Amino acid sequence: MKTFVLPGTDRVVPAVIAGMMRIQEKSDAEVRALYEVIREAGIDFFDHADIYGTPVPHGCERRFAEALRLPAAEREEIVLQSKAGIVKEGPYFDFSYEHIIEAVDGSLAALQTDYLDILLLHRPDALVEPEDVARAFDELVAAGKVRHFGVSNHTPAQIELLKRYVDQPLIVNQLQLSIPHAALIAQGTAMNMAGHDESIDRTLGTLDYCRLNDITIQAWSPFQAGFFTGPFLGNRGYPELNAVIDRLAAKYEVEPEAIATAWITRHPAGMQVVLGSTNPDRVRAAAAGADIVLTRPEWYDLYRAGGHLVP
Repeated sequence: MKTFVLPGTDRVVPAVIAGMMRIQEKSDAEVRALYEVIREAGIDFFDHADIYGTPVPHGCERRFAEALRLPAAEREEIVLQSKAGIVKEGPYFDFSYEHIIEAVDGSLAALQTDYLDILLLHRPDALVEPEDVARAFDELVAAGKVRHFGVSNHTPAQIELLKRYVDQPLIVNQLQLSIPHAALIAQGTAMNMAGHDESIDRTLGTLDYCRLNDITIQAWSPFQAGFFTGPFLGNRGYPELNAVIDRLAAKYEVEPEAIATAWITRHPAGMQVVLGSTNPDRVRAAAAGADIVLTRPEWYDLYRAGGHLVP
């Protein structure tokens, strides 16, 4: 498994991380089997959120801990990342001091751990008061409850606003990215091509901003065609893309999931791919992609087949 030192930390992390949002209905044996496959694939980084699972909050976090019952030494071997800020039943988004503290305490209790390696602020709260966030972060660090912080689905300006008040580095921005859902990359490539939709930068330069500020992008939904519109792998709506994927999968003797993963990990930004699958075979297949280094022609073949403009 390809690894690197996560900027802003001294932790060596894998290029692929395991998302735990779909484990709620799994039995103890199924969760343990999935965990073992994940670890065997070289992944020691687990992504949670307080809103994952039922009953909310903390359903999947609780399922993870109850099924695995990790001893202290094994807990130290892994990275536990969680997210806070979404309140499903309303008020929908909440970055208040009180909610952040409550959410972290809930995650720690559910995960049966004393600390989170990383806490991300989930989707942006339009009513954010950054002084409140700073106060919460300071308290969590002082209490040893959180070691590092980041965000999810945030723009450069939203991050800059937080950074004006928060003393701790924001080291992660978790963003949706896949071959067909690649506005983060495509709108820079199509820059200055008047009349083409992809030349309109709706991403506000987020990719380059993250690279310039040592913020690691974690790519969620790497196999989704759009915003929860379904997978593109094997989808008859993407014949050209799947033809290229299948050709490269045959060349590298891997499954198609590996090629979709390799396309993201090939990017020099040093991104992490968040796998949300609970299928052990699919986890193995996707994880193998981190060790594939696509050539430039191969990467651009996938990019073009994904529907993006190559001027």
